[in-house]
Amino acid sequence: MIHLDTHVVAWLYAGDLTGTLAPVVDVLEREDLAVSPMVELELEYLHEIGRLVPTGRVVLDDLAARVGLQRRDIGFSEAVAVAAGLHWTRDPFDRLIVASAIVDGVALLTRDEMLLKKFDGAVWDGRRRRRTRR
Repeated sequence: MIHLDTHVVAWLYAGDLTGTLAPVVDVLEREDLAVSPMVELELEYLHEIGRLVPTGRVVLDDLAARVGLQRRDIGFSEAVAVAAGLHWTRDPFDRLIVASAIVDGVALLTRDEMLLKKFDGAVWDGRRRRRTRR
């Protein structure tokens, strides 16, 4: 299983894999795909400001049907406790999305440079795949 960052979910929803690195496509095809509940909230924010036409729920429901995307039911208190220790970002979405992957014990597929640099469990090109412990 691998968690997906919000931009990966939006990109996957759009369905355009053109120009995507082969290792990323391989991860998407090989792994069970999951998201933190915070991804749905961030997608909703993007919808509200006009950067995403469908709502977060519509996007996740569609991907659940098309690619088997799972919404992980991570305990909020546990995720917040882990997120509180992630001092390298002030973005509450990034903190809770990373914390959810940590709590779930899986990697996070993201192309966010800061997450790739600061979070050992972040992967994009398929080479930096490590389990992250709390």
